[in-house]
Amino acid sequence: MRAVSYRSFGAASDVLELVDLPTPDPAPGEVLVRVHASGINPSDVKLRGGARPGAVMQYPVVIPHSDGAGVIEAVGEGVDPARVGQRVWIWNGQWQRAFGTAAEYIALPSDQAVYLPDTTSFAEGACFGIPAMTAWYALFADGPITDQTVLVTGGAGTVGRYACQMAALGGARVITTVSSEEKAAHSGASDWINYRTQDVTDAVMDLTDGAGVDRIVEVDFAANQAASLSLIRPGGTIASYASASQMKPELDFYGFMFKNIHLHMLIVYQLDAAARRRGEAQLGQWLEQGALSHAVVPGGALQDAASAHQMVEAGQKLGTVVLEV
Repeated sequence: MRAVSYRSFGAASDVLELVDLPTPDPAPGEVLVRVHASGINPSDVKLRGGARPGAVMQYPVVIPHSDGAGVIEAVGEGVDPARVGQRVWIWNGQWQRAFGTAAEYIALPSDQAVYLPDTTSFAEGACFGIPAMTAWYALFADGPITDQTVLVTGGAGTVGRYACQMAALGGARVITTVSSEEKAAHSGASDWINYRTQDVTDAVMDLTDGAGVDRIVEVDFAANQAASLSLIRPGGTIASYASASQMKPELDFYGFMFKNIHLHMLIVYQLDAAARRRGEAQLGQWLEQGALSHAVVPGGALQDAASAHQMVEAGQKLGTVVLEV
């Protein structure tokens, strides 16, 4: 099979190469998926670049990318043969594993290949594993959000855009922060604040008649901690999936304590099985209904992986960069 791989950390153009590798066989409990689309997330390019603290090459050869979609072509012992031919989306393809989705085939545990309805393209399915599931978990980890007010920071981002849609589908009022009218339109939220030209705290309080918000889906905990503390209602939840501006922020402990705030630092790779099944079921229902829109940025084919990684690193795209396999 053809696959994109790297043998050392470095710049995409220096270390990514298109190679021929043996097509894997599904082990017991696994499925073999013919990959049709491979999604590229910021975590994929950071891992390839060696940007993680204490990063070391865990495997001699790595096929990158955790997200993807395709068709099951074979199953290992113990897996229902009826799964052969099923369209699926993939999660954690390269999480704690050497070989991810940037290849023509991937063998992985059956649970990690989730049914993909015909209503959704493979390219769209390649956006689910990290962006869509992160958004779902940040919103619904604690239960329903009906009639709540949710603030989504960075609503034009890959996670934020899904979070805006899902919060509305969950019956919540959605407010988001963006940096331009173009990004506001991309987010899909009717209530939005330009954080470059407006004071976010004042604007949210105006929109909520001084009540604040019940839940915040947070893209940068450190940068927004002060505003979040001002805006969150007593007993509310801040679900944060990143803190890029400062990886070890100083926490205003008593500020949060006296408002009885639940701080949830989350990473989608570590979802427990029960939560993941709930998320998969809800995503599947929304997909069947055609309730979600997806922001796919074409990244080319496997041979274009280096330039596609560079697109993600540049941060100028609105959506998830996807390779067609």
